[in-house]
Amino acid sequence: MNKFIEKLRTSFFIVNKLYLVLIFIVLAIEDLTLGFFYFLMSIFIYAWKTFNSRVPINVSKKFEPKTYIYKKTKDNELKLDVWLPSKNKASTPLVFFCHGGGWISGFRNQPNNVSWCKYLASKGFAVASIDYRYGYRNTMEDILLDYRDALEYVRKNSKKLSVNKDNIILMGLSAGGHLSLLYSTYHTFNKDEEMMSGIKGVVAYYAPTDLNDIFVPESKSIFARFATNQTLKGINAPKEEIYDFYSPISWISENMIPCLIVHGRQDNTVPFKSSMKFVSRLKELKIKHTFLVHKKGGHSFDTRLKDIATVNILEKTVRFIKRVE
Repeated sequence: MNKFIEKLRTSFFIVNKLYLVLIFIVLAIEDLTLGFFYFLMSIFIYAWKTFNSRVPINVSKKFEPKTYIYKKTKDNELKLDVWLPSKNKASTPLVFFCHGGGWISGFRNQPNNVSWCKYLASKGFAVASIDYRYGYRNTMEDILLDYRDALEYVRKNSKKLSVNKDNIILMGLSAGGHLSLLYSTYHTFNKDEEMMSGIKGVVAYYAPTDLNDIFVPESKSIFARFATNQTLKGINAPKEEIYDFYSPISWISENMIPCLIVHGRQDNTVPFKSSMKFVSRLKELKIKHTFLVHKKGGHSFDTRLKDIATVNILEKTVRFIKRVE
């Protein structure tokens, strides 16, 4: 019975919440008004969960960010928030933070990202949290360009922002982790010292390190597959070649900077094995790294679970950042 329940819980039907669609259809057939109210209620519950998603370590001290426009495009003003610790020194490490959302959603001041920024600031780090263009109207190259430009803005304006451009840790969640790893693996592979200036390490939470893994049976998320296809659209090459080119694992070299890789073993969006393969490659090349695993964690476990295992992983993340100063 337990095995059946576990299979049901991790099934395509449950993971993608298709049962909600079926309920809506049944209710709409019975009573259109009832179906409409059910739809609104589902949206409300989803929004409530999203806006109450935070890291489990509560930060009582108040931190207020300063917002800057780092780039203007034809349609957008792209912004970043800078969070400074209470005792900001010239040597204070800077965490360059990139949100997730499958490259097609999410934003820098979403509650889960804000909670991360406050937590890091409370531990004595400066944080620059960025927005970037979405993949449904732009390409992966556009997004990578935004990432690079935001980082360059921080370096060039480090004095105005009161941050340390010589002690930077790249950090990202999910798609943001992918961007952080891809930036660092690609530019260390090519020995580009200018692009890697000041960057000491990278932290990636449940990031797709091999984009091909989004399409294996272990990944049951329709959203993840749609987001990957949408963001990599319009490139005239076989899909496998495209996925390989934009996969961080394709660019790991002996020049790679220290890494902290974090993943939940029960992740149905980005398969756990994606991080396992990446870590295996780091071991082969003898790259300094730490691999933290939450045995019961799914995708975004860091802001959904409040258990001691999650708290330990957050604290070990802080220790890693301090260690690579």
